[in-house]
Amino acid sequence: MKRLLVYLKDYKKESILAPLLKMTEAGFELFVPLVIAQIIDNGINTGNKAVILKMGLLLLLLAAVGLSCSVTAQYFAARAATGFSASLRHGLFKHIEGLSFSELDKAGTSTLIVRMTSDINQTQNGVNMVLRLFLRSPIIVIGAMIMAFTVNFNVALIFVVTIPVLTVVVGLIMKVTIPLYKKVQNKLDDVTLKTRESLTGVRVIRAFNKEEEEVKSYNKEVDELNVMQLFVGRISAFMNPSTFIIVNVATIFVIVSGAVQVNEGIITQGEVVALVSYMSQILVELIKFANLIITVTKAIACANRIGDILELESSMEDGHIDSKFNSGDKSSEAGEKTIGNTESIMSEGNDSSEHSNRKSVSVKSAENICVEFKNVSLKYAQSKEESLTNLSFKARKGETIGIIGGTGSGKTTVVSLIPRFYDATSGEVLVDGINVKEYKLECLRDKIGNVLQKAVLFKGTIRSNLLWGNEDATEEDIIDALKQSQAYEFVAKMEKGIDSEVVQGGKNFSGGQRQRLSIARALVKKPEILILDDSSSALDYATDAKLRAALKELKDTTVFIIAQRTSSIIHADKIIVLEDGEVAGIGNHDTLIKECEVYREIYDSQFDKKRREAM
Repeated sequence: MKRLLVYLKDYKKESILAPLLKMTEAGFELFVPLVIAQIIDNGINTGNKAVILKMGLLLLLLAAVGLSCSVTAQYFAARAATGFSASLRHGLFKHIEGLSFSELDKAGTSTLIVRMTSDINQTQNGVNMVLRLFLRSPIIVIGAMIMAFTVNFNVALIFVVTIPVLTVVVGLIMKVTIPLYKKVQNKLDDVTLKTRESLTGVRVIRAFNKEEEEVKSYNKEVDELNVMQLFVGRISAFMNPSTFIIVNVATIFVIVSGAVQVNEGIITQGEVVALVSYMSQILVELIKFANLIITVTKAIACANRIGDILELESSMEDGHIDSKFNSGDKSSEAGEKTIGNTESIMSEGNDSSEHSNRKSVSVKSAENICVEFKNVSLKYAQSKEESLTNLSFKARKGETIGIIGGTGSGKTTVVSLIPRFYDATSGEVLVDGINVKEYKLECLRDKIGNVLQKAVLFKGTIRSNLLWGNEDATEEDIIDALKQSQAYEFVAKMEKGIDSEVVQGGKNFSGGQRQRLSIARALVKKPEILILDDSSSALDYATDAKLRAALKELKDTTVFIIAQRTSSIIHADKIIVLEDGEVAGIGNHDTLIKECEVYREIYDSQFDKKRREAM
């Protein structure tokens, strides 16, 4: 919880004024029973109307000042709480965006959604209630006890016994409920996960006629959450009746003791009324404090969950190289700039052996090696076995590299290492002769156009989606990218062209259209490296062939194509065949047909003899 308080730093004034004004209101409220006692003893009992009028006006003044302080305090508390939650939500989202895929996989989407929504809302309520009541309630309770001593010492001893008993009851309930509320929020994660899966997979559910099973499964999760909430709710519900009983029993003692002393002439009727009023104030404030404790208990549990995410550190450290040069530009310039970076690194204290290594890097750039894998292996954080084992290959500028293999062979894993979605467990991945770990992530990913396996479009227009690739792209750049991706034809037929609407998830486009628009978005970037992760699977053969022909025209771009169909990579300069995370063969189509049994089996399964001869 302490870690989150930093998000209140912009609301220091509100965070101080809100409780101070509530304290002021409480102070004025504590004088009310004394004024009433004066009205009874010196006004009503003696028939002195002047005292009644004077004290009545004083009561109105106290009420007006108290109301002003209360309203102002609640304004400041609300402003601080909403500002805090907004800052926290921005901070949490930024932190999540900075986590590597490994941490995101570990946390899970549903958990992160609950942290961003429900948990932050509960924490906001907690901050609001604390600023309003955390100081006011204790001041009223303690102040009422002190004021009771000024009225009558003997009767006030009842307050001394009552308040510690109430404190113990509240403390015990709080101790039990805090961990339970955390469990409730964790169960809410499961419900959110089930909801998300059901909504995103609704077509599959209907296709397999599993609606009833999913409803039962969802109801089971919700019922379990309901049981947990009812259980912790029942425990929290003890707060009000238990405090009511204790305070009302104490009030009975006050009345009985006061009545005896009034009869003996020790205290007046007005003083008894004042003592009862103070006990009533304690009761009201403890009811408020009980609700505050319940809210704060939830808030602390939620804040701890948010803190758990904020404490997650990315396993992927940002590099230091921020070079914006393009290895496609004159190789001599690339070499010079690499050496220039080396010299600046040397000035920071690197030894001469590192300097020597950097110079060899610049030579590789001059050889136009765009991407190189050196004995690369990868094991995912939650996996016991390696997904990639000892992979080595080179991709030169302008080459098309095809990657093929069976399901689970590690195709996507290979290309995920180039933009550092994951880091290699061992070995090196080099881009322009430099280890990807040495680049700043922004710089590295600026070089790469990525089209993921699942085509994702965002709500807006076609133009706004394509500008994700390059926000400074001109109309001509966008049209060229659409033509290269074979998307121009259907976009041109739309009434508003590139300004046509894209609904959430791009559901107003077919699978093939979404794939082509995703490719266009990457091409608008004019990347040095273009990665197409099975991004033409929804295209027909004719459109796929046109797309491959267009990509061949990208002379300065190294293209990686992951494919299930050999026809998509048959004309690639180099084809990498994977089997169970290991290289089964590397070469062009003709070489692999002769020498790689795995590739030959894939190819034979997709083409009959006559088609092979025709090709």
